[in-house]
Amino acid sequence: MSAEMRNSYTTGPDEKGRFGNFGGRFVSETLMPLILDLEAEYDKARTDPDFWAEMDHLWKHYVGRPSPLYFASRVTEALGGARIYYKRDELNHTGAHKINNVLGQILLAKRMGKQRIIAETGAGQHGVATATVCAKFGLKCIVYMGAHDVERQKPNVFRMKMLGAEVRPVISGRGTLKDAMNDALRDWVTYVDETFYCIGTVAGPHPYPAMVRDFQAIIGKETRAQIQEAENRLPDSLVACIGGGSNAMGLFHPFLDDPSVRIIGVEAGGKGVNDRMEHCASLTGGRPGVLHGNRTYLLQDAAGQILEGHSISAGLDYPGIGPEHAWLHDAGRAEYVSVTDDEALEAFRFCCRTEGIIPALEPAHALAHVRKLAPTLPGDHILVMNMCGRGDKDIFTVADHLGWQMDRE
Repeated sequence: MSAEMRNSYTTGPDEKGRFGNFGGRFVSETLMPLILDLEAEYDKARTDPDFWAEMDHLWKHYVGRPSPLYFASRVTEALGGARIYYKRDELNHTGAHKINNVLGQILLAKRMGKQRIIAETGAGQHGVATATVCAKFGLKCIVYMGAHDVERQKPNVFRMKMLGAEVRPVISGRGTLKDAMNDALRDWVTYVDETFYCIGTVAGPHPYPAMVRDFQAIIGKETRAQIQEAENRLPDSLVACIGGGSNAMGLFHPFLDDPSVRIIGVEAGGKGVNDRMEHCASLTGGRPGVLHGNRTYLLQDAAGQILEGHSISAGLDYPGIGPEHAWLHDAGRAEYVSVTDDEALEAFRFCCRTEGIIPALEPAHALAHVRKLAPTLPGDHILVMNMCGRGDKDIFTVADHLGWQMDRE
């Protein structure tokens, strides 16, 4: 692989916000000045030592970074084959990777003089992180959340309200993440002057995909140093779940120019990847189109209408994927597979009882693939999986699907 090809994996996006044929900026004229202001502010911040010093301080003293890289010895023994490490971002303050990015965006909002913060959320972790940081800095917070997700993620709805956020249920469509993002964008157009839109994943119009990736790349940077300390070499493979794909891109990006590192993203296969689109595996079962300000792979019908999809996991229940993932897929640098609801549920139970860690349903999808992959690999193979969220929020959903009563021993 030439140096030029290697470098191309980490230099994107281009000046138009494109990763190859994906990404870009497809927004209304009303939003364009705000997008350009945000891009200019981030361009200044990313080279400002004071900005990163404040980020480093907050990551360490507020979030609790660095998160541990944990050798999952019992999972390794149970599966056989590869040595399995968890990057434990579920130990962050608020219980997921989302706060890594939210801190960066809220600091940008403060620099821009914005006092009203809006966000979309699916599983509720991005909403909780946004509400948390807004509470810390005394900012107004409004979170759009699909009505269906409000019902299945009640613990996180309660947390957001306790933190002072206004949670606005979205009843359009199927009431999931796509619909929440639609309403957040409508709000932004309506209240352009005082509002900052804090997007939770590596999607949306440029500069969001690259900006969110840069904030989340702390995951991969820490992993790179930690695995060198633990094993004195790089990992052989990385595995992470993907909805929009911010936790995965955060882990993957610092390793993209290391051809020896195999990179695998795990999409939500729902009830199985089929023509009925009862899944959210947009790379596995979708095709390119435009949604929420960027061009990427989407679940859509023959007429280009966006389909709803399905996943047991609210955080993966999105009919698209971040444009950088779409580019890495087409470039062949990363592999993308899918895992069904049932496989994720079984991995959830396996992790609880084998390693004493209750995962969120999102990383349970990644673990489900690890369960298939690890036994096929040699014993000296090092595999790192991103445990990007904890499962407190999902216990009622899991209990319902398993047919358990909550008072059952």
